[in-house]
Amino acid sequence: MADTLTGSAPAAAVPVPEFPMARAAGCPFDPPPALQAQQDEGRLVKVRLWDGSTPWLITRYADQRALLLDPRVSADITSPGYPLQAPSNGKNNISFILMDDPEHARLRRMVTAPFAVKRVEALRPGVQKIVDDLIDDMLTVGGPVDLVEAFALPVPSLVICRLLGVPYEDHDFFQENSKILITRDVAMDDRMAAHGKLVGYLDELMGEKMAHPGDDLLSGLVERVVSGELSRQDVAQMGVLLLLAGHETTANMIALGTLALLEHPDQLALLRDFEDPKLVASAVEELLRYLSIVHGGRRRAVLEDIEIAGQVIRAGEGVIMPNDIANRDPEAFPDPDRLDITRDARRHVAFGFGVHQCLGQPLARMELQVVYSTLYRRIPTLRRAAEVDGLPFKHDGSVYGVYELPVTW
Repeated sequence: MADTLTGSAPAAAVPVPEFPMARAAGCPFDPPPALQAQQDEGRLVKVRLWDGSTPWLITRYADQRALLLDPRVSADITSPGYPLQAPSNGKNNISFILMDDPEHARLRRMVTAPFAVKRVEALRPGVQKIVDDLIDDMLTVGGPVDLVEAFALPVPSLVICRLLGVPYEDHDFFQENSKILITRDVAMDDRMAAHGKLVGYLDELMGEKMAHPGDDLLSGLVERVVSGELSRQDVAQMGVLLLLAGHETTANMIALGTLALLEHPDQLALLRDFEDPKLVASAVEELLRYLSIVHGGRRRAVLEDIEIAGQVIRAGEGVIMPNDIANRDPEAFPDPDRLDITRDARRHVAFGFGVHQCLGQPLARMELQVVYSTLYRRIPTLRRAAEVDGLPFKHDGSVYGVYELPVTW
């Protein structure tokens, strides 16, 4: 594009690339080539967003982790310079993930316990039954089926509904409105309308749980409303966040991870033919690293001047940290463009890093372990029923995946 930024030295004007950047045709699993080129070059550059703002782009693994730990970097969407992903009404409608401590920590602590590793492990038998029942249904119907609709989306939706205490029969409603919230080019009015519908739905559900509490996360939060620790609006916004994050990200990892394994049959054979829980856990971490489905980058505003990678980022400027390219940094992961489920990939930043790293990562890991250890063994001849270049990839969203994945066996 024609817009440029001019450095302070006698260097020539430097083009300002637009962000987000496009993937290369025929490379659905790899980060955009322009991101790779920027990482290879090493220096920081500014990028231009939809609103004309020009935050700094951070591509290297070590630099991202350093900034995500730095208290001078703010996750508060209302901070000056925060690089917005889409049009906004200027308010935080997404709860504690777009707040700074101490308020972030206070609200996060209220929903931490159900996602603790021991609590999540207690859910494993129930998740296993969900997975087995859905596979039974697929086998009864016979192929071809859309793996997204028949399996990838129902698994985490059923799990998060049970955890939160949300009726699964309402899944069409919350899935449709969630899709609007994570689609990049949706008009602000439509986005706000979808968010309002979800908040209203959860507020009504709160009323029911006040009268008839259950053994679920939402009922526990309602008790905090009664005690005065939280407002109903606080709980409704937390509920939207947990409901959306709890099904969208894992659903896309199930479908896209399956597609990646089908395109790497040697890795699929390892996972399918060796019943080793450690290998399954390793495969989950490697697929999280290799695919890095949360797109748009971790976004922050700088509160005080910071020097990093030889560049001073001024207070009031924004930074974008795409985790997909950080997870392909050869300084952190040798031969990073190769899918290798035996690799130790546990240090990836697919779940973020620091105080804002994903609260639900133990649950996501457990669900993926159950799926990846079950689906390919129970349907060993699973294969694509459509060409890869004809699949509808989610290039328009903040969570990457496929809208449909036809499979047969």
